[in-house]
Amino acid sequence: MALRTGTDLEKNPSPRQSSETPARTQSWSGTRRCRRKFLRFFPKGFLDKKYIDWERGYKWKAHQQWIEGLNRRTHRALLQEHRFTEIAARAVRVESRTNLLFSFEKMAVRDAVKSAAGAQLFAEELYEFLYGRGSPYRKFERWCNAVEALPRKQTRVLTWPLVTIFGFIAQPEEHIFLKPTVTQIAARQYGYDFQYGSRPSWETYASLLEFAKTIRQDLSDMPPRDMIDIQSFIWVQGSDEYDE
Repeated sequence: MALRTGTDLEKNPSPRQSSETPARTQSWSGTRRCRRKFLRFFPKGFLDKKYIDWERGYKWKAHQQWIEGLNRRTHRALLQEHRFTEIAARAVRVESRTNLLFSFEKMAVRDAVKSAAGAQLFAEELYEFLYGRGSPYRKFERWCNAVEALPRKQTRVLTWPLVTIFGFIAQPEEHIFLKPTVTQIAARQYGYDFQYGSRPSWETYASLLEFAKTIRQDLSDMPPRDMIDIQSFIWVQGSDEYDE
């Protein structure tokens, strides 16, 4: 099966995704197969009530809770008051109400922000990642470096789910959540050449964003509202919860 290739990433210190349409080899059979699978489970697509109940609803609720308790203005105000522990607590609390992370991952992030130093690093760098200046590449790489520097008790913190969960909840119009195994399976099923690396990096994340862009274009008649819909579509393709 021919694979669709994503945008070639520059290897210089400040890569940017090309604004041109990427050259790629289409595997429309994979696209159609994935679309049919999604519609078998959710006949009305992203508007299906069962889809809202099973996939979208709790993720959107987490986003709303984030906006209520840790939007940009609130986050900045808490930083100015040096209330780093409160910022970390609010972020972790919102995430804890979802089932997106495994229990050991939830424990890892809670342990990472228990100390004053860990909470401060998390609070300041999360703000820079979400709202700071600079290219997406530089902000993402800086966030990965910050996550890697967080205190570690047992489980490592620098994993794809932990690096991508907070951006996904806070800004689902821009950021997407990465579950490595499920996403790799989905990409193969779809016919997309996902450039995956186990260590979090911009190269892999940019390839995932290109995958999301491809799905959005291919499903433009449905269409996905945001990255919540796209991540859910990917999950249906790759998760054994949706084995046929």
